[in-house]
Amino acid sequence: MPDFEEVYRLYFADVYRYALALARDEAAAEEITQETFFRSLTAIDGFRGECQLRVWLCQIARNLYFSACREQKRFRQAGAEEGDEGIEESLCDRDTARRLHRLLHDLEEPYKEVFSLRTFGELPFAQIGELFGKTESWARVTYFRARRKLKERLQ
Repeated sequence: MPDFEEVYRLYFADVYRYALALARDEAAAEEITQETFFRSLTAIDGFRGECQLRVWLCQIARNLYFSACREQKRFRQAGAEEGDEGIEESLCDRDTARRLHRLLHDLEEPYKEVFSLRTFGELPFAQIGELFGKTESWARVTYFRARRKLKERLQ
């Protein structure tokens, strides 16, 4: 078994490209790659040599990616259950829409911009996070906090 630093040096680019192909997001690919090497370091004794080391590392990366996807799906579902009747539906009523726009105007940053980008710009959370130099999770949490603030002020 080669030295772990050598393994990292030899296979980092391959694992990163594979993670990037899966996630289609540089930050997520970096995170998956780092976690892959961390996990492989702790589980190297479990490597039986039945496949190439590169393949084993990519399998770990794939499993991490799909675990992250399942976690995001659970997060989205929890957010949807939180308030099925959303503020977005309130935009159909003119008076409510006018009040909502006024409340949105008074909302502090970054909540105002994140909510606007998501609701009116229909941008995905990943792009919103990228615009702010933050993660997709940050954008998601900020949006839901803005939404909650607007709901409270609307009532």
